Amino acid sequence: MAGKNHVFLIATLLSLLVSSVVAHGGKQVGVTYDERSLIINGKRELLFSGSIHYPRSTPDMWPELILKAKRGGLNVIQTYVFWNIHEPEQGKFNFEGPYDLVKFIKTIGENGMFATLRLGPFIQAEWNHGGLPYWLREIPDIIFRSDNAPFKHHMEKFVTKIIDMMKEEKLFASQGGPIILSQIENEYNSVQLAYKNLGVSYIQWAGNMALGLNTGVPWVMCKQKDAPGPVINTCNGRHCGDTFTGPNKPNKPSLWTENWTAQFRVFGDPPSQRSAEDTAFSVARWFSKNGSLVNYYMYHGGTNFDRTAASFVTTRYYDEAPLDEYGLQREPKWGHLKDLHRALNLCKKALLWGNPNVQKLSADVEARFYEQPGTKVCAAFLASNNSKEAETVKFRGQEYFLPARSISILPDCKTVVYNTMTVVSQHNSRNFVKSRKTNKLEWNMYSETIPAQLQVDSSLPKELYNLTKDKTDYVWFTTTINVDRRDMNERKRINPVLRVASLGHAMVAFVNGEFIGSAHGSQIEKSFVLQHSVDLKPGINFVTLLGTLVGLPDSGAYMEHRYAGPRGVSILGLNTGTLDLTSNGWGHQVGLSGETAKLFTKEGGGKVTWTKVQKAGPPVTWYKTHFDAPEGKSPLAVRMTGMNKGMIWINGKSIGRYWMTYVSPLGEPTQSEYHIPRSYLKPTDNLMVIFEEEEANPEKIEILTVNRDTICSYVTEYHPPSVKSWERKNNKFTPVVDNAKPAAHLKCPNQKKIIAVQFASFGDPLGTCGDYAVGTCHSPVSKQVVEEHCLGKTSCDIPIDKGLFAGKKDDCPGISKTLAVQVKCSTKDPKRSAN
Repeated sequence: MAGKNHVFLIATLLSLLVSSVVAHGGKQVGVTYDERSLIINGKRELLFSGSIHYPRSTPDMWPELILKAKRGGLNVIQTYVFWNIHEPEQGKFNFEGPYDLVKFIKTIGENGMFATLRLGPFIQAEWNHGGLPYWLREIPDIIFRSDNAPFKHHMEKFVTKIIDMMKEEKLFASQGGPIILSQIENEYNSVQLAYKNLGVSYIQWAGNMALGLNTGVPWVMCKQKDAPGPVINTCNGRHCGDTFTGPNKPNKPSLWTENWTAQFRVFGDPPSQRSAEDTAFSVARWFSKNGSLVNYYMYHGGTNFDRTAASFVTTRYYDEAPLDEYGLQREPKWGHLKDLHRALNLCKKALLWGNPNVQKLSADVEARFYEQPGTKVCAAFLASNNSKEAETVKFRGQEYFLPARSISILPDCKTVVYNTMTVVSQHNSRNFVKSRKTNKLEWNMYSETIPAQLQVDSSLPKELYNLTKDKTDYVWFTTTINVDRRDMNERKRINPVLRVASLGHAMVAFVNGEFIGSAHGSQIEKSFVLQHSVDLKPGINFVTLLGTLVGLPDSGAYMEHRYAGPRGVSILGLNTGTLDLTSNGWGHQVGLSGETAKLFTKEGGGKVTWTKVQKAGPPVTWYKTHFDAPEGKSPLAVRMTGMNKGMIWINGKSIGRYWMTYVSPLGEPTQSEYHIPRSYLKPTDNLMVIFEEEEANPEKIEILTVNRDTICSYVTEYHPPSVKSWERKNNKFTPVVDNAKPAAHLKCPNQKKIIAVQFASFGDPLGTCGDYAVGTCHSPVSKQVVEEHCLGKTSCDIPIDKGLFAGKKDDCPGISKTLAVQVKCSTKDPKRSAN
């Protein structure tokens, strides 16, 4: 015990030493911390961070994504490190193209931002196998994430390699680089009890191993109350301002590593939502209660290309983030959070150096404020926890109106510059537009040969994970049965039934080469039972099953002991009773013949004969078409109407799994459109190849351009003015306009201009962006006023002024006025565009 404590003490002291600020030419360089915040290059900082994962976008997208994050008020980008893409085979590494971690971190630094590196190397992240490479499962005697010598050996080896790469490129803040934090392990408390004492000793080992790597920046462990020594325990969740029990030592700051901007989706899910207002409330709450760093998970979710998604996770990832899957700004979430960051920065000096205080203003309202005695530095947060009713309260002799469940921010303890519930920023809606250049696709098809009798290599069906080794989603299983005529039921319409009980994830069944049916599990319950009637013939019958995976698991204890695939096969309804085929002797073929031949490439596709699609193709069929790059520079997608389940390739690169027939409880596919990166395309003659598991017809597939050119505003006369109306200059909080008033603010993306006002109503309009309607009160000059202020401009401001819309006469006295506006942006001339 004494020896362990001695080692721990050395590691702790070493970490404190290397994390200390070092003077370089009179300038302090490095990262330390105290109970208030991280101290970067000698300065306390408020940190607004966003998760952007480099392999979930393409390298050509990285600069723009990072720049949009910076414009949104962020100063940190957070990413995981994905072990299984970097070391897919033991000892063979890949850091090229979308896996170029060094380039991604350098791009962050080039944009003047900090970086957080979450090494894991278990990351969960709804990523295949939680980021762990498959080959780890085959290491003798290994137990993942435990005090297990084989696992610790390989974990330390990979983590050390990544740290050494970062050091070699001088990417840590202690070297003048952008990385200010690193993370080891990931939410281990959720599984720690399953490992008992081996879990306790493992997490202590992991923390001390990381400390010994001498990065010169602090280490964190998320959701880990017993984070060792100087390792900072952090919070993950939606409302850490209310759920976080605090750092495990008084000298550590409160850091929030995951504020979930929505919810990841799995196939079968309905749309997931988290409002901009709720997200903003949670962040304001956090900073009002001594928080100094928040990270939005995700700020840009992106795309799970190829087979990188975990079990049943959709190809689209966190599309409801401030930057959507295509990198477009989702409003009002992006803008409302940008305004929040500006408001909090106006409070920066008080938050980082002031003394905290709390004052109860009513049963449901409290004021949290920070001030420096003897100075005018003061910032206050007025928080209403009443989720149903608005309330007016008095603070320091002045009355303040608070909408239900909202927080108002007062950077001088007097002036409201922001309220979490009143959205001043614009709204938008996403449009999928059928490409004019690719509106006629000609399809050809090639059907997989359905194996009837593979060489028997096992009495039982083998396990799917072990067979595929994360190289493919597919395995063929075959067996034969000899049926005597006397076994057949002679009554019409009473056929035998094939029953397959499987541990997951999906299956397509054939008997004598004929499609019988399919079945699948779910993310919650992977197991399922396939049952379909079959036509057997006297003599030898061939049973063929195509077992399918939809990603490897990404969470939970003892992941190395998870299994999938058929566990019981039987024929019911024979005269002789139920026939158990489970131990009948099985042959196996890993992968599809088309995968082996690489039919998804130009070269591979030339090895087989394709036929023109005339009607719906049979199950297990490949389809291909050629198309030119769509017009413009907007992001692209393909809508998979008419298809069922399978995989898509563009010019030989997989853009991920699709699944149109697994509908949500709302009766719609969880995901219909799939991202095609522009960088995957050539100007002409692009190859799209689809593998489809079931009967389908590709004729209705559409290639789409994607935009958010429909922008809106919805502002009441009681909204606070834009937070841009104030600034802090020379440590003084001052207005930048003479008379700050509420207004509607509209700005087109990408320097486009407003070409049409599609809706405008000053009164009590109803609805949301893309679906507004006139209410009982409406100014007839609303559209005219908006057109005068906005038409032909890239951006415009419309004052919320009764005189502007109603003159001297108010036709709706007693009604609080709202202005709702919807406009269309385009590069076209507004004079030539129809409304």
